[in-house]
Amino acid sequence: MLIATHSGKFHADDVWAVAVLDMVFPGADLIRTRDSARIAAADFAVDVGGIWDPETGRFDHHQKDFEGARGNGVVYASAGLVWKTYGARCVSLIAHQHLGHALTETQAQEIAWGIDGDLVQYLDMADTGAARNAPGGYGLSAVVSGFNPNWMEEAAAGSPEAAEAMRLARFRRAMAMIADIIINNVKYRVGAMLAAAQVLAGERLEGGRLLLLPNSALPWSTLVRREMPDVLFVISRNLAEDRYMLHTVPAASEGFDARRDLPAAWGGLREEDLQRVTGVADAQFCHKGLFIAAAKSYEGALTLARQALEEA
Repeated sequence: MLIATHSGKFHADDVWAVAVLDMVFPGADLIRTRDSARIAAADFAVDVGGIWDPETGRFDHHQKDFEGARGNGVVYASAGLVWKTYGARCVSLIAHQHLGHALTETQAQEIAWGIDGDLVQYLDMADTGAARNAPGGYGLSAVVSGFNPNWMEEAAAGSPEAAEAMRLARFRRAMAMIADIIINNVKYRVGAMLAAAQVLAGERLEGGRLLLLPNSALPWSTLVRREMPDVLFVISRNLAEDRYMLHTVPAASEGFDARRDLPAAWGGLREEDLQRVTGVADAQFCHKGLFIAAAKSYEGALTLARQALEEA
């Protein structure tokens, strides 16, 4: 199996695309070239070749008649074209290899769509000029571009061949970083999907305003915000630190506002100071932002929660 992409400076869209193909077809060889004969002979041509035809492994978007775009109007670059075809398959492979979990086709496709919406489309926007940096002022596109050798390194290479060998090595380093990002993204999303049942089954206390969860590592925030409008605080067990956490519930997907803050008098206090104010003998800390506190025991965390509810 041979993957071809262009030589010279690389960008996030071609690195992402090749990294995905490398995960779906492990052991494939990679060439970076502008030679049309070598490109035509490859099994996959990414960001080069002038053809978009997934059936024959062609994923270019530079041709004059290219009109590929998402339903929201964001035009595809090579990252999105490869992800559109192989994203769900890549997600399934990662879930199986790294989590030992088999996804249904629907689950894998939904996760792939989510990753496209949160990340891949922004790589395409940066490549096509629709966004200068995406997302953020120093987003992933800029980070990948930073792997390219600068002019001083190229000059020191001594020859065009040596300079291109350096670019290939840097390209592979960027691929490894992108692969880690994809794997971590899939692992998080699969984990969130599997956690949903546990979060929804959490014990509701204090008239439904307090939710008890068995593990602080469960990704509960979005689900509670969307589906449990009465919950003001969450108690969870931090297994790694052997203590109980008291969390506020975000009011929106962005920003730091909560449905209810923890009591202002607790802000920034630790150990004896917090214990004196609350009367909870094993209280450990309250963040100055009033969004999280901790106690050693469940009883201590529950007492803190009840005090917070009294002020809510």
